Amino acid sequence: MGFSKTMLEEKVDTQNFLRYVTAVDLKQFGLIPELIGRLPVLTHLNPLDHATLRKILTEPKNSIVKQYQRLFEMENIKLSFSEAAMEYIVIKADEYRLGARGLRSICESIMTDAMFDMPSETDVQELVIDLDYAQSKFEKSPLKQLRAA
Repeated sequence: MGFSKTMLEEKVDTQNFLRYVTAVDLKQFGLIPELIGRLPVLTHLNPLDHATLRKILTEPKNSIVKQYQRLFEMENIKLSFSEAAMEYIVIKADEYRLGARGLRSICESIMTDAMFDMPSETDVQELVIDLDYAQSKFEKSPLKQLRAA
């Protein structure tokens, strides 16, 4: 009476439970009511999808890829990323649920050796980050030891 079957069967997003957090949950978690009262609105952010992560990696004026290219340009080294390598970086950030900041961490783990070794080598004028190079450097990094969430 007054209820339909569809109202009772509310779909729960099991991939993103944070959207259901309330002030009562925060209090039960251990936050003091004085602090909760200063947070008048609780909201959540949806996780970034694959396409958005790819755009963040390459499109903005100060994108991560462009920053690394500029850094190597200062040492007179032309840096380029293959499409497969950029796709690999995005896949790893998505797999480990690291978001946009994870893109930088993954790039850092791939680029660290080159950033320190290349400037001292006088005969190197170009560096191409391809899939094999990205995979080999990432496999050796401490980030590889993270567990996917």
